[in-house]
Amino acid sequence: MAGSLNKVTLIGNLGKDPDVRVIPGSEAKVASFTIATSETRKNKETGEREDRPEWHKVVIFNERLADLVERYVRKGSKLYIDGQLQTRSWIDKSGNERYVTEVVISKYKGDLILLDPRKDVAPLSTSSRNESDTPLPDAKDDFDEVPF
Repeated sequence: MAGSLNKVTLIGNLGKDPDVRVIPGSEAKVASFTIATSETRKNKETGEREDRPEWHKVVIFNERLADLVERYVRKGSKLYIDGQLQTRSWIDKSGNERYVTEVVISKYKGDLILLDPRKDVAPLSTSSRNESDTPLPDAKDDFDEVPF
């Protein structure tokens, strides 16, 4: 269909450690986790501001990104996610049809950036379009040189 776009960009925190598994027969890694984004709203009854979280399921089919998630991402990690929405369905054990909508980073589309400030590792930013095994550059704090 010409003129359509399926793109999702999220910045949020993991609710629990990611699940990384190997697909039987292909030996390819897949990472899955939930990420929470939140919107601040004013409570009409109390007048106080409160955060309302929205949970999103994320699945990564890119082996390099799944490996980075396995090594560096934990509960509470802040991530930038760029992927596509996909809905899939299945029949559960009771015979009911079930649906789930997920943000998917495929082998060649999408991006993941770790936003946590960590001193023990370089900032990890990689795109699923970059499949090379070149090492990531060393981190440097150049924030004092930013002109704004």
